[in-house]
Amino acid sequence: MTSTKSNALRWGTGLLLATAVAGSAFAGARDSLESFTSGLKGLDGDFSQQVYDARGQLRETSSGSVQLSVPSLFRWEYTEPYPQLIVADGKNVWIYEPDLEQVTVRPQGAEEANSPLAALVDPQQLDRRYEVVEQGEGEGLEWLRLTPKVEDGSFSSARLGFRGAQLARMELVDSIGQRTVITFTDWTRNPGFAAGTFTYTPPAGVDVLGEP
Repeated sequence: MTSTKSNALRWGTGLLLATAVAGSAFAGARDSLESFTSGLKGLDGDFSQQVYDARGQLRETSSGSVQLSVPSLFRWEYTEPYPQLIVADGKNVWIYEPDLEQVTVRPQGAEEANSPLAALVDPQQLDRRYEVVEQGEGEGLEWLRLTPKVEDGSFSSARLGFRGAQLARMELVDSIGQRTVITFTDWTRNPGFAAGTFTYTPPAGVDVLGEP
């Protein structure tokens, strides 16, 4: 698994956002953030992801789907250019790479909890962990910038872009200047998830690395 795709583990937990909450397109990003957290239980949507190096050169493009359920369940699936499935069941994180016939498992813990998006459902936690600055409008979105108060090595800064009361884009910059841009589309708020969405059993015959 590439380091870029492993970032999904940081972003997935707590990605609890809205799709159709009424709100002014000119409201501040912080207002948009707070408006969609009320009553939110889960989300289902699609994403596209681009990774740029420190010189601004595009290095990787991928896409897939994401499902999340309060408080700590998520399913992040890459479909292009290569399949990969990441499932957090609330206890363990499972990473399945079909091309390698390999599954990696580890306890779900601090890496996910420290995601900038994990704090979105708790504004007090957001302010406790990050310096939060409204950056105004750009590219048709209202932006929030998050800078960790304590460096943990996962990212140096993050930006969240809102269209109305919907998160449309997330940008993260890591310690070496690599920038990852994720664009979200087709959000469904509080969907009825199919049984087994947030559970995982390794297929027969694959190598399993780690222990649940």
